[in-house]
Amino acid sequence: MEKIEVKTNNNLTLCPKFAKTFEILGRKWNGMIIEVLLNNGVSRFKDLATAVSTCSDRVLVERLKELEEEGIVERRTYDNSSLIQYALTERGDAMRDLMVAIHDWADNTYTTKA
Repeated sequence: MEKIEVKTNNNLTLCPKFAKTFEILGRKWNGMIIEVLLNNGVSRFKDLATAVSTCSDRVLVERLKELEEEGIVERRTYDNSSLIQYALTERGDAMRDLMVAIHDWADNTYTTKA
């Protein structure tokens, strides 16, 4: 893991693991992809593309590769088949409570316009 150092106004240094986590979640579409896989389980690319419809296919491919490199998503292929599926790894599924907390925070923070 590359070393990420974030200094606060008090010259405190944030934990590099904390900074790396927010670097991953802060990338556009990553949170949505993780959320879809948490809710829908193993998914084909076309199903992910439909669920995250405003993300281009090119960017979706990039994000899935990044999440795979981070050990959050796994790409599943099958012998004698063109079927490709994506699933969360144990590391990715461990984000479930985090995503629930984000939902709770968002529900309590943002109000919808009538």
